[in-house]
Amino acid sequence: MNTPPSPSGVKRTDGSSSVRIGVLVPLTRPGWVEAGRHLLAGLELAVGEVNDAGGIAGRPVELVVRDTAADPQRAAAAVDELARLGVAALAGEYHSVVARAAAARADALGLPFLCSSAVLDALTEQPTEWVARLAPAQSHGWRIYADFLLGAGHRRIAVAAEPSVYWASGARILRDYLAPRGGTVIELDMRALAPTALCDELVDHRATALLLLVGHPEPAVSIVKSVRRDRRLAQIMIGAPAGQPEFAEWARLLGEDGAAIPFLRYLPELLSPLGARVGTALHERLAEAPSFVAFEGYDTVAVLADVLRTHGADRARTAESWPRVAVEGTRGQIRFSRTPGISVWQWTWAPVQVVDRDPTEPDRFRILHSG
Repeated sequence: MNTPPSPSGVKRTDGSSSVRIGVLVPLTRPGWVEAGRHLLAGLELAVGEVNDAGGIAGRPVELVVRDTAADPQRAAAAVDELARLGVAALAGEYHSVVARAAAARADALGLPFLCSSAVLDALTEQPTEWVARLAPAQSHGWRIYADFLLGAGHRRIAVAAEPSVYWASGARILRDYLAPRGGTVIELDMRALAPTALCDELVDHRATALLLLVGHPEPAVSIVKSVRRDRRLAQIMIGAPAGQPEFAEWARLLGEDGAAIPFLRYLPELLSPLGARVGTALHERLAEAPSFVAFEGYDTVAVLADVLRTHGADRARTAESWPRVAVEGTRGQIRFSRTPGISVWQWTWAPVQVVDRDPTEPDRFRILHSG
């Protein structure tokens, strides 16, 4: 392992020393701002609790937050800046393509990075000791989603996709998993199709399900509205494996049209006492129901605080500790291991559910399938 000098903290202007954690979150458009807000809420809640309990060997934990705005280059530059500022570790990020850029820089600089939410399997091009991840890999979660589709009787599945490494990876996972099981994936390029033209394609291809592999709020919201209003497609299921309906903004923008759209989320059916307590605190902080992303943020700090308490704020020792982590998080015990096809230390696995918003009560989620 490359082991550059490891700053163990930064002197503050008042003379005290804090343990700094660099944080990457999308807080402005075109980033998914609501996801960033939930992720940051979880991180901040956990840091407050760590500091209330005495910090790290008496030193407070300090988050140094940088907005990635869903821009990989901006994220890479932020990693460089945070490394210069002497952060002990890096945390966060929601968007997979952005997290991949951050992971590459963190690996090059020898900066430990605990990725909270991004799911892309190939988070780094080569195996690395510096990066660990809490979210399930895309191949794991999306295969569970594919099992749900098959169980619901869907064999002709259309995907409305935009160009992206993440969307292309998702389409490939679905195609490779469904084809041997009698399923067909019909890929529709949303660069060339308006939402109304997409409806015609769905009719022509006799699709029974449409998956939204596109950005939020647009064009996802416009696609849902067009499909819901097309009488020819009254029986088609709309799905969103990437989780667009998870956040309250989805319900605000779509109302009843946003219900009954199954998506992936990473929560257990029943929260532990810790998870329930954290959920209540997150609800108060956010003034709305916390998403699974908020829990991911909390768990990120829980892991890093445990590692820093045990091994000190030394970057190399932090990275070396990933395989020895055993932390009780809000969604189960967190341990990292090497997983075939995954280039980073991976928690295998966070709980995975397929859920949707109840058409009779859109603020309530129905669990449709678990994996």
